[in-house]
Amino acid sequence: MQVDYDVIIIGGGIVGLATAYKLLEQKPELKLRILEKEKSIGLHQSGHNSGVIHSGIYYKPGSMKAKNCRRGVEELLLFCDKFNVQYDLCGKVIVAVNLEEVNRLDALYKRGLENGISNIRIVDSQELKDLEPHATGIKAIHVPSTGIINYTSVVDELAKQIIKRGGEIKTKATVKGFVRKAGECIVNTQMCDYPTELVINCAGLYSDKIAQLAGENSSISIIPFRGEYYVLKPESRHLVNSLIYPVPDPRFPFLGVHFTRRIDGSVEAGPNAVLATAREGYRRRDFSFQETWELLTNPGVWKIGRNYWKTGMGEYTRSLFKPLFVKALQYLVPAIQGSDLVPGGSGVRAQAMDETGKLLDDFCIVQSERFIHVLNAPSPAATASFAIGSTIADQAFQNVFGK
Repeated sequence: MQVDYDVIIIGGGIVGLATAYKLLEQKPELKLRILEKEKSIGLHQSGHNSGVIHSGIYYKPGSMKAKNCRRGVEELLLFCDKFNVQYDLCGKVIVAVNLEEVNRLDALYKRGLENGISNIRIVDSQELKDLEPHATGIKAIHVPSTGIINYTSVVDELAKQIIKRGGEIKTKATVKGFVRKAGECIVNTQMCDYPTELVINCAGLYSDKIAQLAGENSSISIIPFRGEYYVLKPESRHLVNSLIYPVPDPRFPFLGVHFTRRIDGSVEAGPNAVLATAREGYRRRDFSFQETWELLTNPGVWKIGRNYWKTGMGEYTRSLFKPLFVKALQYLVPAIQGSDLVPGGSGVRAQAMDETGKLLDDFCIVQSERFIHVLNAPSPAATASFAIGSTIADQAFQNVFGK
């Protein structure tokens, strides 16, 4: 059976769903289908994250992350207000513990102002204690506009609205390949072929593989980093009021071990960042021979290893030994003890890397004939999802469908 579509979106995570929502918002008559390989939507990065609504303070001014995060926050909150999705703008503190970090903190504050986050402010150690009595630091940035949310709730509501607007969502649909013909592209799955005018690749952890199937000549590959969390016991949750973050290391696209209060009242501590031996490897024992071999034979991975082996070993040892993880947490909240923590969940970050071994710091969206590929959309992509969707929709209407 074949059904002609205007748009096929590969990937039923929050970016794919937000893109579908924005396309149908602009042109309701589009015949659109989302193909998701799992049994339900939002099971991977969209369902394995810390649930933070990011303010946009961290990102280079003018970058796609900076612009889409700021715009995305506004659109996300409007959507949540319209459809009664719960969130809480509880705020967060970014804490400098020593003088070296103070210099980086001051630079981060200036970056936040450049990105249009006007309500941030510098606080001293006493004001920090007022906000987070158990945190330690000599200076901090208070970011009131940071919030918390359950992104699975956003995913579920997006799916409802897409179907309501005439879009279709097909689960258990694994893309096997593509056939290009004059005026269309045929998407092959194990069950059905879908002729379409446009394919949008939002496949997350497998976005590079979909691009390769499409014949895209890209040097970008996805490197999976697993982040592991502990959870504070209920009787220890009083140690954290909202969100407590360290000053990030500018060499890496990660934010460091931190504390996050969840929308359900629980408090997570973490994550670390260790190379996963399977792209969907949420447990240490999860292993894919093929995917591990691809990592081991990728010259870029070895370049990262040579440059940052000491940092990598620190991440692995914290993963294996709880006392070392606790020590990292005590850097921000000295009162935390191992007895306060129980193992929590984990997530896998789809981090893009180029052929030189450089980890891409910005979002990456690549266009070719009949295709739009989202090749790098790690954090803050959930926060920015509606803005990313609008960006992709604009590209689609400009280059494929016309206004």
